[in-house]
Amino acid sequence: MRALIQRVSRASVTVNGHVIGAIGRGFLVLLGVTHGDGRPEAEWLARKIATLRIFEDAAGKMNLGLADVAGAVLVVSQFTLYGDARKGRRPDFLQAARPEHAEPLVDYFVAHLRDEGLRVETGQFRAVMEVALVNDGPVTLWLDTAGVM
Repeated sequence: MRALIQRVSRASVTVNGHVIGAIGRGFLVLLGVTHGDGRPEAEWLARKIATLRIFEDAAGKMNLGLADVAGAVLVVSQFTLYGDARKGRRPDFLQAARPEHAEPLVDYFVAHLRDEGLRVETGQFRAVMEVALVNDGPVTLWLDTAGVM
């Protein structure tokens, strides 16, 4: 699994003109699933994100996590994180998991974040979504379960 994590002041996702998920301070997580991913990868990634300390304390050091700042998470499934544009001008998405494999894992990942005590909003799987955010910092991190599992 791959996650692009952006520390945000606020973020929202809109489908067909309706806001379906919105948060204030927290993380926007763009989440991609590949073929070999399973529940262990989803659990590891949810735990890692839930405990990331990338909010600044009073001394300006990144020592605080989501729970410390009453932060929330907006999770948006994004198969394009597994796009490969090294050849040609149009990316292929051969490494992205099929929706029937990816959707249950995204749901499982979200459930694990909620089990960590976090408020979690989501996008809509397979929908055309408009994602708006105010990146705080900016702080953006890339996490990948490949090589750590």
